[in-house]
Amino acid sequence: MRFDVLTLFPELFAPFMASGVTRRAYESKQVEVVLWNPRDFAQGNYKRVDDRPFGGGPGMVMMAEPLSACLDAALTARGADAPIVLFSPIGEALRHEAVEKWSASEGAVLVCGRYEGIDQRFIDARVTHQISLGDFVLSGGEIAAMALLDAVARLQPGVLGDEASHVQDSFNPALDGLLDCPHYTRPEQWNGQGVPAPLLSGHHAQIERWRRDQRLAMTAARRPDLINAARAAGRLDKADETALKKKL
Repeated sequence: MRFDVLTLFPELFAPFMASGVTRRAYESKQVEVVLWNPRDFAQGNYKRVDDRPFGGGPGMVMMAEPLSACLDAALTARGADAPIVLFSPIGEALRHEAVEKWSASEGAVLVCGRYEGIDQRFIDARVTHQISLGDFVLSGGEIAAMALLDAVARLQPGVLGDEASHVQDSFNPALDGLLDCPHYTRPEQWNGQGVPAPLLSGHHAQIERWRRDQRLAMTAARRPDLINAARAAGRLDKADETALKKKL
């Protein structure tokens, strides 16, 4: 798959793509990332990409023309149309289900806004999808683009050291959409705290029951909406309901 990223700060992506296990996805081109700078498509000696907003107000607004010309070049290089994604506070919240769909797609063009925003005429004419990371504002779309790329990259075959790693992630359907359980490693005693006994038992069924109960308890405490969704979908059995009642 291929992601073309329109950004005024392409230098931010180099260390990101060269670090951690997900670098395997970029080095192997399982997830190809091509960076485009709208400033390269701006007119005039100063290569201006922003201007004051009509109607007054603080800050600057990214101009439609350099972005549109940059987008045209990216689409031409791809050789085919693609979804055009803008990271925006009004976008749909990025969730695991959407990440799974993007991870099985042919990619997209990711538009990273800056300043006070982007000329709405570009958004209306060219953008097909808008995505939000949550109810907060970033200085630009680059961090949001990296978040999507990272989430997609780690789902590609062979990227993680253990293929079961992402299956046990929070929100994964394999865990019925629940949050993940706590994890422990050596030493067995640290700062006067030990490891829960079931994890030391060597009893597979007991360990799995403990982990399931912890996932249920954590989700009920932190994200009760996910418990309600799992219950509505019939993904909780009698043992799960019993465990939940004990935690109330």
